[in-house]
Amino acid sequence: MNEKYSEKSAVITGGSSGIGFATARLLVDAGARVVITGRSRTALVAATERLGSNALAVRSDVASLSDLDALAAYVRNELGTVDALFVNAGITSAMPFASTTEEMYDESFAINVKGAFFTVQKLAPLLSTGAGVVLTTSAANVMGMPETSVYAAGKAALRSMARSFSSELLPRGIRVNAISPGPVDTGILENTMSKEAADQFKAERVAENPMRRFGTPEEVARAMAFLAFDATYTTGTEFVVDGGVTQL
Repeated sequence: MNEKYSEKSAVITGGSSGIGFATARLLVDAGARVVITGRSRTALVAATERLGSNALAVRSDVASLSDLDALAAYVRNELGTVDALFVNAGITSAMPFASTTEEMYDESFAINVKGAFFTVQKLAPLLSTGAGVVLTTSAANVMGMPETSVYAAGKAALRSMARSFSSELLPRGIRVNAISPGPVDTGILENTMSKEAADQFKAERVAENPMRRFGTPEEVARAMAFLAFDATYTTGTEFVVDGGVTQL
């Protein structure tokens, strides 16, 4: 068994599925103790059953500061200190500019931006010297894609936070970076749109991608782990994992 992270602990928001779950799997398989969060208790139970005894789960909505306070208290009791914080929880949905409502806008920013900010704020006191924080942004934050204006703006805010948090936390030896995934097949599209619309969206993304494929959650997870643990002379940056779509 790979024991690379046997002395490490991590917290992953949005860790019950997709990229978050793949990251939890990578770390647990390498010996780390991991706390995952999510809004669905059923999904969290299923995830921890698959991950095994080194994984702990907390039902937590990152848009709720009381939930984040409870999460911080739980992590303090269970882990003590944290070596890696993956700020991964987020929502995505197509929002045509003309029909975006205030409620849609507020929900997106409450989870994707406010939630990320206060996740870092509440858990920062528990981060160990040399810890790594990784914020999940998106290729959408630099592409100007239709029907993503609110989502993309939120992810661009996270890119900015990676820089600001880096300056705030560097005196404690804590690094903060962002991971920017391109099209990754996590199954979320099928949950947010019809199968026909999802198939069309996927075909369009594959056609425009230099690698002519979607990425996998496992590919992003390896990059996230690198930023958190191995990129010890890197902070404030955004690591692009997108098949080259924003670069070529």
